Parts: sequence; C-alpha cells; structure tokens
Amino acid sequence: MQTNWRLIITPPAAGDWNMAVDEAILEAVGKNLSPPTLRLYAWRPACLSLGYAQPIQDVDLSALISLGWQLVRRPTGGRAILHVDELTYSVIGPHSEPRLQGSVLESYQRLAQALINALHLLGIPAIAHELTSPPAPIPTQRSSNPAAIQTSAPPSINPICFEVPSNYEIVVHGKKIIGSAQARRKDGILQHGSFPLFGDITRILQVLAFSDEVSRQKAAERLVQRATTAQLASQRFISWDEAARAFIRAFEDTLQIRFVRADLSGIELMRADELVREKYSTLQWNQRTN
Repeated sequence: MQTNWRLIITPPAAGDWNMAVDEAILEAVGKNLSPPTLRLYAWRPACLSLGYAQPIQDVDLSALISLGWQLVRRPTGGRAILHVDELTYSVIGPHSEPRLQGSVLESYQRLAQALINALHLLGIPAIAHELTSPPAPIPTQRSSNPAAIQTSAPPSINPICFEVPSNYEIVVHGKKIIGSAQARRKDGILQHGSFPLFGDITRILQVLAFSDEVSRQKAAERLVQRATTAQLASQRFISWDEAARAFIRAFEDTLQIRFVRADLSGIELMRADELVREKYSTLQWNQRTN
C-alpha cells in the first residue's frame, strides 16, 4: 500500500548542522510531530565524520585544521567518511513504519533495494554486499567520561568507512559505492548514507593518523581497490541534482512511497540549532573517547 512520506532537500551545510538536523527530525518523528522523512543533502565545507564509537585518535587534527575541513561525530556507528562531492541521504521514521520494521538487517535489505534501483537508474550496475552477520546497532549511552582524550591510544586498524563493506551496503564490481549506517532509538530509526559522486576517493587519508607515510600509501592502494565514485563507476559525470532525482524515483517505486515535498518544521529548526550548540559543535562530543 502506498504511503505518504515527507521529502526534504536542504542546501549544502556545515557538518554539525547536518547531523543536528537528522537528530532533530528523529526526535520530532518520535513525538508524532513529523512524518517519515527522506532527506537529501550535501556538505560545505568538506567534513570528516566519525562513527559514534570511533576513537578520535584515528584523526590527524592538525592536518584537518590546515586543510580547513570540519570534524563531526555521527549519531550512527561505522568508520570515518570524508563528506565532499557527494549526495547524502537520511531515512527517518518511527518503529511502526513497515519499511523500517524488523531487525537491523531486514530494514537494511529493504532500503538497500531502493538504493540499488537508484544507482541502476543512473546506469551503475550496483548490487548489495552480503555478509554472514548483520551490522550491529550503536550503543545508546555516551561514555561515562566524555571529556577525556587519550592521546596515546593507537588508530583503528580500518578507520575508513569505504574500505570495509558492511552487510547489504552497496557495491559495484566489488567496490563500495554507498556507505550507510543506522541508529535505533526510542524515538525511531535513522539510517543515513554517503554516495560519492566524483573526486579523489583517497583524499580522506590526508586527515587520518598513520604511523608513517608508507602505511598511508598502502592504505591509499587498498582504498582505490575497494571503493569507487559514481563518476568512475558510470564513466560519466553525474550531478547532485541528477542523483537526487534518481533517489527520489527509486524510493517511490521500490518502497511504494508518495513523497510530499516540504521544509523542516519550526520545531525541528529550533531543535537543530540547540543540538548544534549543545552537542555537534562541541569538543566533548566530537573528540570524546569511547
């Protein structure tokens, strides 16, 4: 049965605001103040996002500052993503929404099919990557000491999201092309993901911590073998607007949704501003240890 969802398209924005908006929508959905929502957006300036539990030691903060890129910690799990030259989507709805019901894996499967169909509309022969176990939901509590920073901790073995496909993430010719993560809260379910359109996929390595340049170069070689962009996969330039149209059509057709275009509500905008100030722009959140 076809269901109305809200479609929100926001202009390119800073990383702290983008994450705050996704959480504000999630809270509004949980209070029955907003309907299930697909949001499509972009980032300006470039921003490195960390997964909820990813150690800040994965980041070379001085390199990040020198490049003028931002840093934000996502409310979802996973590894680091450099958000630049991409389309980002978020799907947010209540636990009662049939398209999001069931286990993490079951909801991933449904949304993955819509993502695959969007890429097919763009001429990209994508499939869902299957593993033997589903991605786990993130913990709901923060560290008991969020302000502490252990500068002596080593970087993660695989700090880059696009280096390691998770269950039902999207690949083309064996290379990851969409990285997604999901958070389940009492308010509802949030899944968001990154679709790189063009550019150097290895740029992220400039702002990650490595023991030496040989290690960085080896990581670059692995990343080129394991990840790709829309332009590389399709052998043509795909604009943000073209990608957005494909996502909208594929979600409507695959999930039997009728989108109603709308803006963020006043309540969501006010809450997003609060979340920027109190959470997503703070060192306590972005540089906390886990």
